[in-house]
Amino acid sequence: MRKIIYILLLLFYGRAYAQTPILKNIYKARAGEMFTKIWTHYRVDGFPGLFSEHYPSDTTVNLDYFQGAKVQEKKVSFLWPFSGMFSAANVLVKYPDLRTKYTQYLDSLTTGVLAYRDTLRTPSGYQAYPVALEKADRYYDDNALVCIDYLEAYFNTKDMLYIRKAKEVFRFIESGWDEHLQGGVYWLEGHKDQKPACSNGMATLAALKLYQATHEKVYLRWGKRFYHWMHSRLRNPGGIYYNDIKMDGAQNATYYTYNTGAMLEGAVLLYRFTGNRTYLSEARLVAKNAFGFFSTRENGEFRFRIDLPWFVTVLFRGYEALYKVDHNPTYLNAIASELDRAWKLSKDQYGFLTAKWATDKESKEKPKWLLDEACIAELYGRLGLLNIK
Repeated sequence: MRKIIYILLLLFYGRAYAQTPILKNIYKARAGEMFTKIWTHYRVDGFPGLFSEHYPSDTTVNLDYFQGAKVQEKKVSFLWPFSGMFSAANVLVKYPDLRTKYTQYLDSLTTGVLAYRDTLRTPSGYQAYPVALEKADRYYDDNALVCIDYLEAYFNTKDMLYIRKAKEVFRFIESGWDEHLQGGVYWLEGHKDQKPACSNGMATLAALKLYQATHEKVYLRWGKRFYHWMHSRLRNPGGIYYNDIKMDGAQNATYYTYNTGAMLEGAVLLYRFTGNRTYLSEARLVAKNAFGFFSTRENGEFRFRIDLPWFVTVLFRGYEALYKVDHNPTYLNAIASELDRAWKLSKDQYGFLTAKWATDKESKEKPKWLLDEACIAELYGRLGLLNIK
């Protein structure tokens, strides 16, 4: 049944979104509109460079993306949603006519992220909440995101300071590796209960992008090391990635788009850096099977299932990397179609999109999470820069 759905989806999306200059300008405008709207509404007075977790800000919201008990929203956002704005700025600064404007935003964000940098513990790393406000856990996936953002900033500016910062972050990530389960890093420092796809998939990309920036082979070796550990421990037979593996070897068969997306991009990068076509074959397999796995048919329509918008953004990055090799637009078109639908149908009164791009009134009335909005600016920014034919 999944194979039939995949073939039908392939036919449906294959030529649906050939881009015209007008469409590219629409995407570019939407990216800028969303970024500006977030910058206007989410910035927090008295905390330069930082944002609120939600808008409207709601300190009664419980956050469920931490180890242990739910955490209540605080004065400013945690690191993960902050990183969404860092990533979006790194995309928008690539537009030649927007470079000056978004370089200023990028400068502000690279200052803001330092609020999370903890040098009191060794090695230095980035904690989940600003150091000046409280001591917090240090998550390996958060640090990999910071590393990737620094490297993207380097690719945009060629400022070697970003390389030095990225190397420091990667040293923290390395410190989490041990040989339990033959390798991999944990979710957060000091808690040795699981080794998740989020930490190890993002570490794969951090290492490979460090190699891309520096050409230092130690980072290519680390990239392969993380990639092959993920491939052997967290890949299901169809190329979709489990969420985590417990220390007794039990795999958690929960699936999120971003875990598979990180490994898709990693396979493409390894193909580019090594020329080994085994990685390209794997990328194509993962792309195809992820497309079928995360898509469905509802009421006669083909739909790409949205778990979290930012998760889908990570998968989009993987599809984008593959598109630049094989020029198959099907997968990008599928996500673009869902994004355009959300832009039309899921906005609230402030112009922000709902979680999971839902269209019901209750979802529109809820406070909107920073990460759910920042990734919209990134997605539209990426679409506007592509030449999809």
